Amino acid sequence: MPEFFPFIPGTETGRAARQHASDASPLLGRFRAVPPSRNPRAGQQQQQIGLLSSGGRGSVHVGYGALIAAAGLEGDYSDEEEDDDEDEDADDDDDGGNNRGCGGILRRTGRSWRRFVRLSRRSVRDLWIAPRQPAVKRVVEKWWSRWGVLVFLPAALAVAWCALPFPQYPLSPSHSRTHPQPHEDPKTGPDSPSSDHRVPGHGEARVQVNFWFFLFVYYGFYNLTALIWITKVFNLYSLNWWPSTLGFPLTVSLIAVVSLAAPIPVYLIPEARYLTIHNTAWISWTFVIMAMPVAIAFCILMTHERHLGLRHSLSETQRIFTSSWWTGGGKPDNDNSALSASRNHNNRRRGFSLDADAALQVADQSPRRHRMPALLQRRRWLPASFVRFVWFCLALFVGLLAYLAGEAYAEIYLRTLPHNSFETIVYVYSWVVTVHLLDALTGWILGASEGERVGSYPLSWIFKLYFMLTYQTYVRALYARLRSPQQFVWLQGLSSGFLIVLTPLTMTQTYHRVLSMVGLTGQSYASYQKIRTRDVFIRSLAENVSMLAFLGSILALHFGPNKHVYPYFAFDDPDELYDFELTFYASAVTWACELAAGIVLRQLIRWVFGVNASAEGKMDLAVWPELLPTSVAVTLHVLQSMLFSIIRLHFR
Repeated sequence: MPEFFPFIPGTETGRAARQHASDASPLLGRFRAVPPSRNPRAGQQQQQIGLLSSGGRGSVHVGYGALIAAAGLEGDYSDEEEDDDEDEDADDDDDGGNNRGCGGILRRTGRSWRRFVRLSRRSVRDLWIAPRQPAVKRVVEKWWSRWGVLVFLPAALAVAWCALPFPQYPLSPSHSRTHPQPHEDPKTGPDSPSSDHRVPGHGEARVQVNFWFFLFVYYGFYNLTALIWITKVFNLYSLNWWPSTLGFPLTVSLIAVVSLAAPIPVYLIPEARYLTIHNTAWISWTFVIMAMPVAIAFCILMTHERHLGLRHSLSETQRIFTSSWWTGGGKPDNDNSALSASRNHNNRRRGFSLDADAALQVADQSPRRHRMPALLQRRRWLPASFVRFVWFCLALFVGLLAYLAGEAYAEIYLRTLPHNSFETIVYVYSWVVTVHLLDALTGWILGASEGERVGSYPLSWIFKLYFMLTYQTYVRALYARLRSPQQFVWLQGLSSGFLIVLTPLTMTQTYHRVLSMVGLTGQSYASYQKIRTRDVFIRSLAENVSMLAFLGSILALHFGPNKHVYPYFAFDDPDELYDFELTFYASAVTWACELAAGIVLRQLIRWVFGVNASAEGKMDLAVWPELLPTSVAVTLHVLQSMLFSIIRLHFR
């Protein structure tokens, strides 16, 4: 609820108390009632918050959420302004009016540096560690700052990560001719159909790399991003997965040590070293690391017996409305055992008893009734919080399954090259259907309203972004193996056409009515329209960040020092049908077409339905500030996973 009168503890020593000490703000007991301030920025803030309380279209933000967001934004803005004023007053007092000479210049420089450090620390805290609504809203309000944080930042981190120069060594003579040479006949080469060895579509290893650099720098940062992502997802779920006795820093450090220590024996044992050259083995181990927080949280819940009963015993008044009051079931404590026994004795004397359904029955004197064993007397129901957590774990499992499916699709496509246009379209749209089916399943599990399985709109937002990124990154990866501009034209024409035509059709009331009739949605039309508009914003975000990372990685890996570590982007084999110029320039044109299609779609939705997709996306990020760091983490993780899948490993 919004704070119409923010109460301040009634100590008259504080600066705020002296400021409001007047007849207009009397001291009421231990608290002082302070009317809301009317500053010149109020009108501007009200305009900015207008999108949070948009006129009752049935959005998830209308009502309680919008009031909380608006009140939180106003309150946080005033707090930050007071902090800045206090800091400036303290700096002025320290100067003592002596700002002349070299000493004054040094003091002013020191004051400016302290203010810069203070603001930087506050920005990091308010955006990434403990996100606050006003800080996030300032970032997402402008398109350039929103793009800088949600698009350029994760793309730049992913490109910088894959461009880290590996220590490289020549291959041994036994592996020096595993990839085709310029003078070699492809019909008799190692990748010919008659050869027992078939070169993968993403290339064979050309150099040896240093294992310790890969483990502690390259793979370590990949695992760190995965842990940050899973932790941020738990933050959205409002659950701490780490044991309270250890704390978060120690628990994460232990998991990080385990993630880096476990592969070392595999590398040192000659018989098992062959596992280290398989990307799937490393990615599978990362999935195990990501599953550790889930397993730890599950063990904590099981240890505290959250799956058997309530965290706190029910009071006498609460137990009146449960079956345990009348039947003595469950696990009563010592204080209530005597009352339960007395109550059951009085009921038997009156000749009746009440069963678990509170139905009045005549006492059964039959000797066939036996006392229920103590083990079976435990509650035969699961708490809603535990069931919700199980659904949450299932959503995480489906998300990981989508990535494994993407790996399988990419491997099949790359090992069966080359393809014509029809085969490429079949591959792409079979992958599109697969991702959308898994996305629909996850959306059903998570829900968007309270009372559903998980009932978390922020989690559904993040998983929608995850699936869109997973779909887009693998589509980008196959761009490097398209042989002609016609294939780019076919893919982009179908993609943009379906986007512009089908998306508005799925937002109509008729389509929503059909989904309601077949039982595929129980949402109101306004809420359904909100979800569909949000999906447009998320899809645009996934398209832009995936394409920017793809183009940046092509440049960094084709011209950078890791060209032979990533032979997929080398484009230096004369027998290949793919080249750098076609891939880069055709992908850039494709990105321009996607931007144009996105603008047309947004304007069409705004004209037909009166909804602004950008405003809906900004509203989501402002109401749930934790979405911002979680979006950056999941984007970086998916981009890293795509780049990790095409690296060629052969350790020295």
